[in-house]
Amino acid sequence: MMDAILASAPTPGLTAGACAALNVPRASVYRQRSRLAGPPPARPPRPSPDRALTVVERNTVRDLLRAPRFVDQAPAEVYAGLLDEGVYHCSIRTMYRILAADREVRERRDQRRHPVYAKLELLARAPNQVWSWDITKLMGPAKWSYFYLYVIIDIFSRRVVGWCVADRESATLFKALFDDAIAKHPAPPGQLTLHADRGGPMRAKATALLLADLGVTRSHSRPHTSNDNPFSESHFKTMKYQPQFPQRFSCIQDAKTFCRGFFDWYNQEHHHAGIGLMTPDQVHYGQADDVHAARQSTLDDAFTRNPERFVRKQPRPPTKPTATWINPPPKSENIQA
Repeated sequence: MMDAILASAPTPGLTAGACAALNVPRASVYRQRSRLAGPPPARPPRPSPDRALTVVERNTVRDLLRAPRFVDQAPAEVYAGLLDEGVYHCSIRTMYRILAADREVRERRDQRRHPVYAKLELLARAPNQVWSWDITKLMGPAKWSYFYLYVIIDIFSRRVVGWCVADRESATLFKALFDDAIAKHPAPPGQLTLHADRGGPMRAKATALLLADLGVTRSHSRPHTSNDNPFSESHFKTMKYQPQFPQRFSCIQDAKTFCRGFFDWYNQEHHHAGIGLMTPDQVHYGQADDVHAARQSTLDDAFTRNPERFVRKQPRPPTKPTATWINPPPKSENIQA
């Protein structure tokens, strides 16, 4: 079709009617015509205007800017200093052009170049393969007073496998919490990956040694990349958006009491949209297949009784969780569950 338009409308003036008749964008025709025409001819060098500095004058300015007196000054300072002495060579902009021609215009201070951090990709196909943990603040009874909530969550089942409330951030407190979580939910050495952001307790030497002793792989978010730890952040939002969540806790015991009730509800009763509207306990303890089959049976009965209510297709329950990613690869490379 494109060839037909180019043949019937070789000149730009005839293109509009042909494109309208064949419903082809004119921009595509112009782009194809430019490709066939080949690269545009090289432009001749721009002639130097008569008012430009001569080679000798440019060299004089260049040597002046490199002189010990002016080598550490900006062109504006050089211009003003010479002007006060009754000397004029060229404008400030021309000084910059002369320096730029020799690549002498740059940031003089050596700036630190941050390393390029690879985008981590973590995949969990079953519970106890990837855990995520983080710490959030709970406001205390007075201004600037806080309690610290530690939470470890399984990203596949969304179950909170460990939590505690403390009055400070500490790698030592996390060690006790993680020991308790791994005792309740054991995983073979080398299977579990623990993901966290780059906070102090997360990168502490004590945490690294603990995980190495247990055969747990460490993983950290990239610096200044908040969405590299999405499951912990999402969980904290779920908790803090509860109607029962108080603005402040009067004491640490009140914070523990609230969290105990919330986590019991979250693990046992909360139907999570990310895991097919099942509860975290159902997925974590291998009940997903039975729950999915029972839901399908209920929907089959509903379809049998009133098939006319399901216009497009027979109803299906939400899909069972099969794989959970942190930073999934592009779809062309994604591992299908």
